[in-house]
Amino acid sequence: MWDLFVDNASVEGKLATTAVVAALAVFVGAVAGRLSSRRVADRYRKYYARKIAHYSVAVVALIGLGIVWRPFAGQLGLVLGLTAAGLAFAMQELIGALAGWFNIVSGSIFRVGDRVQLGGVRGDVIDITPLRTKVMEIGSSVGDDTWVRGRQYTGRIVSISNKATFTEPVFNYSSSFEFIWEEVTIPVAYRDDWHLAERIMTEEALRVSSSKQAEEAISAMLHRYPVARTEVEPRVFVRATDNYLELAARFVVPVRTARWVKDDLTRRVLERFAEAGITVASSTEDVTIRSDPVRMGKDPSGDAA
Repeated sequence: MWDLFVDNASVEGKLATTAVVAALAVFVGAVAGRLSSRRVADRYRKYYARKIAHYSVAVVALIGLGIVWRPFAGQLGLVLGLTAAGLAFAMQELIGALAGWFNIVSGSIFRVGDRVQLGGVRGDVIDITPLRTKVMEIGSSVGDDTWVRGRQYTGRIVSISNKATFTEPVFNYSSSFEFIWEEVTIPVAYRDDWHLAERIMTEEALRVSSSKQAEEAISAMLHRYPVARTEVEPRVFVRATDNYLELAARFVVPVRTARWVKDDLTRRVLERFAEAGITVASSTEDVTIRSDPVRMGKDPSGDAA
């Protein structure tokens, strides 16, 4: 019987050796899984420790069986070539992720703490690894991707492959310029004093705008990039529509306080509009229905017909 196990030249010997290797792999995998999980307290890490032990034993067993059966004996060059081609195809995502990590580090695209939009996800970067970037997601007032209607945390941490830096645009909100231009648009009825409404919105925009800090940030950015200077002082733009006048206040705010600033400005403007008797317009119509006394069977004097 032992001679059969040692004999790897005949098919019978190879089959016997394969059976022994398979049995040993099952036994060693079970023992290694239990031993590895005992050293870990967390149940999730226990699960992964058992998986790693099982996979490692399986790989070693397959290598041993390959040595026993030698299906590609004398064709080492062909085997290595096919293996390299298969690995390159199977690991193209991995290679792309590693290249993306090098792109992030060498190109200073973003760093931990920056607010970015990467792979269609908006949020703050909390970790960068050679394969993935982890982002603490924030909501958006545009689109239906998240349930949070503003640039505030949703509570989700999103892992994004670094390869996305090559395939999609990367928006950085805070790398060199930590301010954004915000707009608050309020419609005003044509019958109201829109000049007063414009003045109120201008005063409130001046109150909340971070124009001075933004001007200093632009001056500092000019030392790194040949960008043109732009207007940072608040302005109110007026646009006429079929139903009302749109007054849009444009101002500069720090990127992480935009929602609070917009909320404060909107509340103040609405309160001052109410005090001044200015109506916030809409596309709805007011319809008044008056009955015809004659058609209703009544005399205009009030007596029944």
